[in-house]
Amino acid sequence: MILSVTPFLWFDDNAEDAVTRYQEVFDDTEVHSMNRHPDGSLFIAEISVHGQRLTLMNAGPVHRLTDAFSLAVSVETQEEIDRLTQGLIADGGRLTMCGWLVDAFGVSWQIVPTALGRLLSDPDRGKAERVREAMMGMVILDIGGLQAAYDG
Repeated sequence: MILSVTPFLWFDDNAEDAVTRYQEVFDDTEVHSMNRHPDGSLFIAEISVHGQRLTLMNAGPVHRLTDAFSLAVSVETQEEIDRLTQGLIADGGRLTMCGWLVDAFGVSWQIVPTALGRLLSDPDRGKAERVREAMMGMVILDIGGLQAAYDG
C-alpha cells in the first residue's frame, strides 16, 4: 500500500535557508522535522507548503536541482502572483518565462493564476490561442494581460 508521494529535493548545503525562506513566503509552511548531523548542520527537513509535503536534504554538490522539475503554485490574484514571485526570487533567484522562476536555492517554481487554465481551455480555439501566445511573451504572468488577449 502506497502511503504518500513526496517531492524530495537535494541541496548542496543550504536547505535550512530554503526552509526559512519558504516560511517567510508561504504563511502556511509547516516544519514537521529537522534531522541534523552531529555537527548541528541540517541533514534532512520535512515540511509542508500549503499542505504539500516536501523533503529537503543537504547532501553536497553531487546532484544539482534543475528546472526539469518544478513546484507549481496555483493562485487567484495578481497580488498573490507578484508577492510570491518577489519573495521566491529575493536574494539571488531569477525569473525565467511564463510564470516560471528559480529561487535563490535552485528550486524551480511556477506561479500560475487559476484563470490561466480556464482561459486556455476555452472551446473557442482562437481565444485560447491568443491567451497561449500572450502567456509565452510574459515573464511574470499578468492576469489582466491574459484576459485582454482572451477578449481579443
